[in-house]
Formats: sequence, C-alpha cells, structure tokens
Amino acid sequence: MIKLFLLSGFLGAGKTTFLKALLENLPDKKIGIIMNEFGRVSIDGPILDSDDLTMIELNRGSIFCSCLKLSFIRALNEMASYDLDYVFVESSGLADPSNIAEILEVVGVENPEVYDYAGTICIVDALHFMEQISDLVTLKRQIECADIAIVNKIDRVSEEALLEVESVIVSIQPKLRLMRSSYFDVDFSFVEKGIEQVFVPELRDSYNTEENKPKTIMLSYQSPVPQGNLTRFLEAVSQSAYRIKGFVETLEGRFQVDVVSRTIDYAETEKMLEASTLVFLSKIGPQIIRVVDTAWKTEVGTEMKLSN
Repeated sequence: MIKLFLLSGFLGAGKTTFLKALLENLPDKKIGIIMNEFGRVSIDGPILDSDDLTMIELNRGSIFCSCLKLSFIRALNEMASYDLDYVFVESSGLADPSNIAEILEVVGVENPEVYDYAGTICIVDALHFMEQISDLVTLKRQIECADIAIVNKIDRVSEEALLEVESVIVSIQPKLRLMRSSYFDVDFSFVEKGIEQVFVPELRDSYNTEENKPKTIMLSYQSPVPQGNLTRFLEAVSQSAYRIKGFVETLEGRFQVDVVSRTIDYAETEKMLEASTLVFLSKIGPQIIRVVDTAWKTEVGTEMKLSN
C-alpha cells in the first residue's frame, strides 16, 4: 500500500522547505506529491520540480473546499495508479483539513486497499504563531487534526517565546507529538517507522467554503527593478496580505521572495517564471488591488500588470 501523509501549516511556516528536506532524506523511495496553492500560478511547485518526482498541482483554492475537493479526489485516484512508496499532500496555508475522512472514504471506494493513511504533520511558524492563532480558525483546525507538530524557525525566537508557542499547541491538541526545528534539522525516521496517530478522522465539515475563500491577486513585471525599491513596496503592502511570495528579478539578482507579516525573506535562485511574479493572499478582500497598485506606483514606479 501507498503511505499517505497530509502536510498542513499556516502560510509561510515552511511546508515546501520541509518537503525538500524530506526528499533529500528519502533518496531511494518513490514519492508522489500533491501540491495545493491558493493562487492561480504555482510558486512552490518549481522549488520541488524534479524528474524523479511525481507531482500534481492544484491551484486557486483549498483542496478541502467544494471548489477543489473533486479535483483533489481525482488527483489521489491518479496517484493510486503509480508505483509509489509515499504520497505527500501539501495543503494550502489556509486549509482546514477537518473533512479529510470524507475525502479518503470516497477515494477508498474507487481504489480500495491502495492508500494507508499515515497521519498529518503540521508545520508551525514559531516566529509568527502567537500573532496568527488569535484570529485564524483554520490554524486552530490544522493543529486539532495533527498527529505531529514540527515547530519551525526556533532559531528566530527566545526559549520563553518557544515554550509559550508549544503550550498553546498542546492546549489545542494535547496528544500530538511535538518536535523542534531550525531549517528542518530533524530526524526523519518517523516517516518510515510510522506516526502514532492521535487524530481520528471523522466525518465533519471543513471551514473552507466558497463563501470565505480569500482573494488572491498576481503582480508581474518584465524589467528588473532595484531591490531596495521592491523591499519598500513589500513593506507598504505586507500588512494587507496574509502572505506574499514569488520569484523576482532585481538589479541585484534573481530571488525567491517570501513575506509573512512584517518579515521579508530573499533567497537567491536560478528558478524563474516567464516574468517576475508575486502572488498576494489578501487579508482585506478586493481592496488589496488598490493597495498594491498605489504602493507600486509610489515605491517602484515601473510598468507592471495585476491580474486575478
């Protein structure tokens, strides 16, 4: 049977980085990945792109919402036809996996005795968790449904702050296993040995619906811009978005950009899309369009294109 793992975690916690580290630690295994992103264009997919990897990308919504649930079921059925050892499902950062039991039940009808649901791994951002947990029901749902919580970015917080994060996690799901991580320097043997499942999937509704689906927009530009101007632009719009990510070309080089709250990270990269591209997941609905347009004209001033 194919071992099936669900990977959850809020926006920017490090799910794709975890998968990249995991793949390096399982070089002899045949692995499939289902990658789910809210935006129209995949940003995380190219990071993992490999000839040795079987990957299906599902964009523009959550796989637990009616907008993509059937596509998710079809993707699982397609993966079942391949000769694989593991399938990892990376859900979007705002995913609520509460209805995973319903989805697995449907897949099991068409492909019985193919998948062994091995558990859910939740990646937690130690730096931003306390800010996020107070007003995001989906993050709480992710922890409720988790069997392991890997608290990432521990190098960026104090021990006192870390203990506070862990205390809140345990108060939500007392039975899960806690692990600490800095750049995922963890023992990955739990993947092959198996996870002690503390969350028993039940038939219940997900918070992800068409009605509360967040607004996403995409900004693209052709000519390289000064990195300092781009940073000022990102600072100006960061509080209006849950997450900003993409690949950009600046006068100083090519970068993968990741913005969570007020934290802006640049990582040098050779991977690029056809144009420099940033995807915004809005906190403020359609108003994000005006905020982004105004900030770009003020801080950067070059030609760009906005699209849904």
